Amino acid sequence: QVQLVESGGGLVQAGGSLRLSCAASGYIFSIHAVAWYRQAPGKQRELVAGINRGGSADYADSVKGRFTISRDTAKKTVSLQMNSLRPEDTAVYYCNADVVSGYGLESPANYWGRGTQVTVSS
Repeated sequence: QVQLVESGGGLVQAGGSLRLSCAASGYIFSIHAVAWYRQAPGKQRELVAGINRGGSADYADSVKGRFTISRDTAKKTVSLQMNSLRPEDTAVYYCNADVVSGYGLESPANYWGRGTQVTVSS
């Protein structure tokens, strides 16, 4: 069983910074692409940033230049550094990952964390 646990959310003033972390645990053989999504009240979940196994990252236009995604393969963690936060960044942030478990004989399965709340006050 694979679990993704997010941490680092909280309340911050506009212009401030937060660093989210996603820790993977369980019987993990390898972690492939990892992404952060967010969902604001009354809105659909949207992709914020993603990073592949090689470390190449991509970002939603709304966060480019402000957010940075990174991964530590050995520690099985992925972080999202969020700077210059805006009230419109307020949302629950979710970690999502494609994980190969067990002995690495199966295709990757997709997992979600439970989310962490980020609130940016104006």
